[in-house]
Amino acid sequence: MLLTVKTKLHPTKDQHLKLLRTMERFNEACNYVSEFAWRNKVFDKVTIQKNLYYDIRSQFELSAQMTVRLIGKVSESYLADRSCYHEFKSHGAIIYDQRILTIKTLDACSILTLEGREKISMSFGRYQPIDLKQVRGQADLVLIKNQFYLLIVVDVPEEPQIQPEEIIGVDLGIVNIATTSTGEIFSGKKCTESREKYTRIKGIFQSVGTWNAKKHLKKISKKERRFKNDTNHCISKQIVAEAKDTQSGIALEDLTGIRDRVPGYKALTSAIGKWAFYEIAMYIRYKAHMVGIPVYLVDPQYTSQQCSHCGYTSKENRKTQSDFFCIDCGHAENADINAAKNIASRADVNQPIALRPEPKRSGRWKGKPTTLVVGS
Repeated sequence: MLLTVKTKLHPTKDQHLKLLRTMERFNEACNYVSEFAWRNKVFDKVTIQKNLYYDIRSQFELSAQMTVRLIGKVSESYLADRSCYHEFKSHGAIIYDQRILTIKTLDACSILTLEGREKISMSFGRYQPIDLKQVRGQADLVLIKNQFYLLIVVDVPEEPQIQPEEIIGVDLGIVNIATTSTGEIFSGKKCTESREKYTRIKGIFQSVGTWNAKKHLKKISKKERRFKNDTNHCISKQIVAEAKDTQSGIALEDLTGIRDRVPGYKALTSAIGKWAFYEIAMYIRYKAHMVGIPVYLVDPQYTSQQCSHCGYTSKENRKTQSDFFCIDCGHAENADINAAKNIASRADVNQPIALRPEPKRSGRWKGKPTTLVVGS
């Protein structure tokens, strides 16, 4: 599996200036190429290179490979969106490949600048061991708060996929960010408090509108993003760890088009839009993939209204946000756990017979749904 590792560079003051000048020159050339591409409506890399390669080399004094990389950067940006002119920030990322960047050891690299190659020390988090043989393809040089980082692509070995004995369903929500069919509940109380706090603070800064307020607004937004990212990482890690310990697969809701399916209540829509549900699902999927845990996507429709015991579906079953009581069979339990069990059952039904685990109908996973919903 290809993953991106963020490594911190430790250049000297002189090396820092060289990297900074190289980055500014690189993005200046990107704007030159972007203006040509937009004016002439030419966006493919080959045509741009035929027209501008030698001009870029002479005018901006960039190396051959760096010229090729910047043309590729501009071309790829227009492939994603051709509706408007693209302007590149002076401190935007530089794309390096193995011809202009060499990872010497795990704590040093040789990187090309305008003044030639520089050997710069670097460091990264040790929670994920990396072998030099795992480094693949290109890397991006980025500047964050006046600190240079390399985003290196590595090929991390995967464990063979297991034959799951059971399936753990995961229900995502707002009051509880995630709830599993095994009864594990990850409360969203702190997240709700954090979201409301940042929304209130950002509203104040936006109403002020001064330069200083906008600066603090940007700082607050980044802090909120880091909080969301850390929370989603921690939750997904625990869910995958449980699946690995119990040799279980994981069933997730297919969140495609979730915003279009939300009722038009402003508070609920705002809450859903401000928490990264897709991100936590993505974290679960890639972490599970690394350790050989299969992940199944199922249609989440009516999982909160369907009884996990008898399969009866009705709006009346969902008494409150947290309480579920089936008006047909009398089954009662936490509403989110009930929904998670339905998700697990749907994934079980949708597997090919040859791959379907032996049903273990314990008290936490009973009954069969009345409706078979095809997942992906």
